[in-house]
Order: sequence, then C-alpha cells, then structure tokens
Amino acid sequence: MAFLLDTHTFFWFVAGDNQLSELIRKKILNLNESCFLSIASLWEIAIKKQIGKLVLNVGFDELFRFAERNQIEIVSINETHLTTLLTIALITHDPFDRIIVSQALSEDLTLISRDKKLKNYKIKLLWD
Repeated sequence: MAFLLDTHTFFWFVAGDNQLSELIRKKILNLNESCFLSIASLWEIAIKKQIGKLVLNVGFDELFRFAERNQIEIVSINETHLTTLLTIALITHDPFDRIIVSQALSEDLTLISRDKKLKNYKIKLLWD
C-alpha cells in the first residue's frame, strides 16, 4: 500500500507528537510501504510559519531533509492533479486539502489524515 501524508500528519511525525498514534507512526516508518508528501503541504507549512500560525522547532529546510531521511517522497503538483481537482466536489474550501485529495485520487494513494471532512470524498483514508 502507498500512503500520502496530510500536512498535520507529516508535521506531527516530524515533531514526535503524541497525536500521531503508534500504528500510524509504524506505517510511515515501514520501508515496505511507500510514503509520499505533497509539495502543497510544505507550501502550507511555509505560509503558516510566515504569518505566525505555526512555530517550527527546526529550520524549514530541515523538513525536506527529514522527509528524505525517512524515505518520504515529495510529490509535485502536475496537470493530472489539477484536472482531477476540477472534478471533485467542494466539500472543503481549503485549497491545500483539495489538492491533497486530488493527488490521493490521481495517484491511487491512501491518505493518512484525521480530518473528518475528507471522509466525504471517495478516497482511501487511514486514521485509527
């Protein structure tokens, strides 16, 4: 199975936050499972840091190194993702959530997210 990490999932993984269950942590660390992170998540983190809504305990550039060390591949936004975006319902108006859902659909990835609104999309969703 291949996973796409939602922004909060990645952030909590980096921070070692207890809001991330041991089951989810093990899924991310399992090298037999492919893990991906949308570049949109890093963009969202950068914006929230810039406007003071998020404090990082590491340098922003370290997030890229952390993903690399943990074999989490960063997914760019491509034409297919944007075309899919145009076909999904406006269940959430959060542009970051919408592109992440679009990427999960386009790439047939299971999204790891606790965001209950995303259950209304026809995506594979994992939380415990």
